[in-house]
Amino acid sequence: MLELLGLFGVGVFAGIVSTVVSLASVVSYPALLAFGLPPLSANVTNTVALMFTGAGAAAGSRPELAGQGRLVLRLGRLSALGGASGAALLLLTPARAFEVVAPWLIAGASLLLVRPPKPGHGREDALLPRIGIFAVAVYTGYFGAAGGILMFAVLSSMLDRSPAKVNAMKNVISGLSNAVAAVGFALFGPVDWGAVGPLAAGFLLGGWIGPSIARRLPGHSLRYLAAGCGLVVAVKLGWESYT
Repeated sequence: MLELLGLFGVGVFAGIVSTVVSLASVVSYPALLAFGLPPLSANVTNTVALMFTGAGAAAGSRPELAGQGRLVLRLGRLSALGGASGAALLLLTPARAFEVVAPWLIAGASLLLVRPPKPGHGREDALLPRIGIFAVAVYTGYFGAAGGILMFAVLSSMLDRSPAKVNAMKNVISGLSNAVAAVGFALFGPVDWGAVGPLAAGFLLGGWIGPSIARRLPGHSLRYLAAGCGLVVAVKLGWESYT
């Protein structure tokens, strides 16, 4: 019972962290390791549970998502396809390649978030950001660390919207890539279903709470907060990969 409550609490906190600064796995993955799961099982179990964060975030972000349904569907298809591709890669290949490049990707995306975009920037139908969304979704399905920050950076370069609205869209689109990857892991990966239940329940609640916090952050502070957290994660992953 204590383990179930502990996993639920971890899920709530990680769900909030995920929807505000896109770093759920930094909280939940180490917690699963601490509860005794092997690394691969912890990774796939975490991804299966994470799809409930997207569901909670969608419910909690209805004001920010109003009028954006068509765009979410168009970009969500790209994200889902990328998530499926990344999950297949994870199940078939070692993760070392992404471990080496991940710190640079996360650091670069974090630095892009530091400078707020100019009004009228980007285009919703531009090809390069769409390729970026697919590539980030592949990364999310394969490796995952700070994938939300990468998606936030790509969407920020593409959409002329407030940080809270971009963040809401990021939560839903990233949730779709996670959900597709989760289906593959559920069918073919070593998922610990006993841990999925309480963790997923916590993710659902935390994902619902997080958007109400994000929309209250003033100005571009959400971008700066995500950028700062991303740089910390990039340094941590870089240290682990290169030492």
